[in-house]
Amino acid sequence: MGAGRLQDAGRSGKALVLHFQNGTGCGILSPDFEQPERKGEDRMPAIGFDNQKYLTTQSEQIKKRIAQFGGKLYLEFGGKLFDDYHASRVLPGFEPDSKIRMLQQLQDDVEILIAINAADIEKNKVRGDLGITYDDDVLRLIDIFRGMGFYVGGVVMSRYSGQGAADAFLKRLTTLGIRCYRHYPIAGYPSDVQHIVSDEGLGKNEYVETTHPLVVVTAPGPGSGKMATCLSQLYHDYKRGIKAGYAKFETFPIWNLPLQHPVNLAYEAATADLGDVNMIDPFHLAAYGETTVNYNRDVEIFPVLSAMFERIMGECPYKSPTDMGVNMAGKCIVDDEAVCAAARQEIVRRYYTALCDRRVGAAGDELVNKLELLMQQAHVDPSIRPVVAAAAQVAEETGNPAGAIELPSGEVVTGKTTDLMGASSATLLNALKRLAGIDHQHHLISREAIEPIQAVKVNHLGSVNPRLHSDETLIALAISATTNPLAKRALDQLSALRGCEAHSTVILSPVDSSTYSRLGLRLTCEPQYETNKLYHK
Repeated sequence: MGAGRLQDAGRSGKALVLHFQNGTGCGILSPDFEQPERKGEDRMPAIGFDNQKYLTTQSEQIKKRIAQFGGKLYLEFGGKLFDDYHASRVLPGFEPDSKIRMLQQLQDDVEILIAINAADIEKNKVRGDLGITYDDDVLRLIDIFRGMGFYVGGVVMSRYSGQGAADAFLKRLTTLGIRCYRHYPIAGYPSDVQHIVSDEGLGKNEYVETTHPLVVVTAPGPGSGKMATCLSQLYHDYKRGIKAGYAKFETFPIWNLPLQHPVNLAYEAATADLGDVNMIDPFHLAAYGETTVNYNRDVEIFPVLSAMFERIMGECPYKSPTDMGVNMAGKCIVDDEAVCAAARQEIVRRYYTALCDRRVGAAGDELVNKLELLMQQAHVDPSIRPVVAAAAQVAEETGNPAGAIELPSGEVVTGKTTDLMGASSATLLNALKRLAGIDHQHHLISREAIEPIQAVKVNHLGSVNPRLHSDETLIALAISATTNPLAKRALDQLSALRGCEAHSTVILSPVDSSTYSRLGLRLTCEPQYETNKLYHK
């Protein structure tokens, strides 16, 4: 259960691997395999992104776009308004809530519309990162926006055609006092521009009477109808003589970085399951002679959008899909080497995710092959993650699942499977002990405290695995902290794990992977289960 005794291999360029003794999950480190050279004894992740500059320049850019259209702008918000952990991983220094904080600087001018696809409600579509359905996420988003002082103008139900589940959700929203609007499927969308931009197309949609200069249109996930909502609003506004404009806010791909830049490749890796591909914006190149990067869906739809804008507004205000964007993230990168390194790590993490998805039947060879190609383009492979080799070595030595965590200093701490704890729990506890400077000989949780928990799990809760999961280990540690000062010292280090790399030699249980995620650990797993059973829940 204790942490391993560590020696600094920072100057030798050797990885730090735990070898276990006394059957306790404790160990010492030896430099048995190569890893990239470490700089300094207390290596900290390099900051590559100026977050404060981003908040300032991004809000200024949006203000300019509002003024461009005479004081009203519909801003389609792609990606996550908050909890944008992909951006924070590939742009070290970017805060996950940066976009919502940026909007707070414009708060008095902001109104928020949330779009949700009726079909997603009907099939109970779930947000993979949160594990909740899209309709529940709409309620969560409203609560958060209101809690931050934003005005939520309502919910737009896109592609509504009388679905039962959609009707039930609309009734639920209305009961809660939330304004709701139905947008209907349009025949020929998006290619039949003449029909779309007519009273029988966009004109049939229910109109949202907005009251603020900046109308942010967001959604629980992709395919929710954000762009269609913006177009519908523009159509109705211009019919009423109200001048307004449209712009798009997508953080990735970053338009002023090269096509093959690791940050843009990491975006392709993140959206590989959607079939998105980065490409040079041919319209921007033709109009300005300037090479910029966009992605295939925006490039493909631009001629249609341009035609729609002409019919709605009299002329298209943009010459390229890049023109439509307001993203200033590329202007706020201050250390290209740091963001490249972070993006390469993200690509490898996405590769492991694809491998595991294929193993559990949630993805096929095509996704894995695409991620392998992206790794080749980024000139990386799993060896850039020291935790992979460290965990593998312990697994080979013990014949059981093992884990590894790379600390902010660059040291790698590992953990093995014991009769008391799973490898993920042991690794987590070892990392906390190391961060707290606690010698490996000190036990933070006694066997006498763990065994009753195991008895309850097996004898009363129906568990077939008596070993403590990560969350159970943390609860046991918290209880021990009331009487053991060392346990409290270790517990106080939990926040230091955020942003640390982790690896498991087996696919972790949902509870363990969820605990690692909530702690901010960046976990990858080998695509294999601990046992050969068919049911692994």
